[in-house]
Amino acid sequence: MQNLFFEFVFLVLIVLALVMMASRLRLAYPIVLVLGGLALSFTRLFDNIQLDPEIVFLVFLPPLLYEAAWQVSWKQFWKWRRVIASFAFPVVIITSCIVAVVSHALIPGFTLALGFLLGGIVSPPDAISATTIMRQVKVPRMMVSIIEGESLLNDASSLIVFRFALAAVLTGQFVFSEAVGSFFLVIVLGTAIGVGLGLVFYAIHRWLPTTPSIDTVLTLLTPYCLYYAAEHFHYSGVLAVVSGGLLLSSKRNTMLTYRSRIESVDVWSVLSFVLNGLVFLLIGLELPTITQQLGGVGLRQAIGYGLLISFTLVVARLLCSFGAVLFTMFASRFITVADANPGWRGPLILGWAGMRGVVSLAAALSIPLLTPQGQPFPYRNLILFITFVVILVTLVFQGLTLPWLIRKVNPENRHQSIPEERQELILQKKLALQALRYVESAAGPGSSPNDYLQNLQARLQLDTAFFTHELDGPASASESTLHHFHQHYLELLERQRSLLHEMNHHMEFDEEVIRKYLTILDLEEYKLREKQLQPAEPA
Repeated sequence: MQNLFFEFVFLVLIVLALVMMASRLRLAYPIVLVLGGLALSFTRLFDNIQLDPEIVFLVFLPPLLYEAAWQVSWKQFWKWRRVIASFAFPVVIITSCIVAVVSHALIPGFTLALGFLLGGIVSPPDAISATTIMRQVKVPRMMVSIIEGESLLNDASSLIVFRFALAAVLTGQFVFSEAVGSFFLVIVLGTAIGVGLGLVFYAIHRWLPTTPSIDTVLTLLTPYCLYYAAEHFHYSGVLAVVSGGLLLSSKRNTMLTYRSRIESVDVWSVLSFVLNGLVFLLIGLELPTITQQLGGVGLRQAIGYGLLISFTLVVARLLCSFGAVLFTMFASRFITVADANPGWRGPLILGWAGMRGVVSLAAALSIPLLTPQGQPFPYRNLILFITFVVILVTLVFQGLTLPWLIRKVNPENRHQSIPEERQELILQKKLALQALRYVESAAGPGSSPNDYLQNLQARLQLDTAFFTHELDGPASASESTLHHFHQHYLELLERQRSLLHEMNHHMEFDEEVIRKYLTILDLEEYKLREKQLQPAEPA
């Protein structure tokens, strides 16, 4: 047990090194982590560590889904709900059907039920890879929102398909009407359990005397409670986590204090980073185990099947993506849609952003070794190997070419009426005006003199005048001018830090007070560097 613990410690250190390498190479870190795990698999240093599907579904999946639901914009999710729902449900089901037909036709002895099982395994794309790449290359916010929203739902739909296909293989029976009814029952009741338990946790946060530490621990426990409660009754634990996460995310400002929000965000960002890193590294480490289990199927033949299914998935998603465009254009004649003419650029990018990930491999690993009759599960090892090849091909090939495709296609940002830079100026001006009106009323005639309020009023008047000039002036500050200002401001913050460190040597100043002001300076630098990372709007 102790050795296993230290092996995971070394794996985390390797994750950190590979992520730093990915940052230096300007590549999405999931690609580098999978390739790094693949390279480590040949060393046999971590043979004791296996990717257990129970660990993935019970330990990794709930917090990763919950964190994604917490980060997603509900406004964007609702705006693009039809596109998200089409990619999450119909596209996954259609892809499963295409994979089932192709594998049944081209793999000797592969039944249609096994084809649907394979389709349910490899149909859900992994959004972490796609969004990581999209955040490195300038793309419209709409595309990132659709990919994020799809990722919240497609795991549920694919795992439901997998569950019914597995039952059909094990029992040899499949009743379509019963499967459809059970499909909707699993979705509806899974969502209901998530919403119901989400309201319970909302009440705990809202009305019980919690502290920031208690709030943070509760947010860590919530996804596991949601997932286990739904899975205990054989409903969709994924949808329970997603629906509960979306509900609690929309209520964060009323149920959490400012300290709880800051502390929980910091904890969750670190936790999701470590979990994602370990998952992608473990995918690469699985290669020797999967290859050894091929049995009677030749390695070259298995690779050919894997490449064939990978090609099928890429083509199927592209066809579904453009098919959704045609359906949207047709539906716009009868109902109001978010975009009546999506064009071809966005669908092409969304269709290409179909990299597969850990959910597919965990589902494949969860296939039982034996049937109820005591016979070996048919083609289990081949399904595992095909799944691994699909993950590797789509993640590396599509992941490396997606930035190039985005730059070549240069998608239009037709759904953002106000540039993001101008949005910030408008919001800052409105906030300053609101604050100024309050301070003027508080420091008005009849009130006692207050030097602090008068100082704040003068600062707000300067800020309001500056924002008005930026919005109404003939031109904004040039990029070189802003860069010059940022460099001076960063130097100013660094000198203030040096002063605080120097004052910390004096015994009369409490170190806790010094740390408080160092944290304030860190927040100032964080805000400034976030502005620097925002891409400039095209002229």
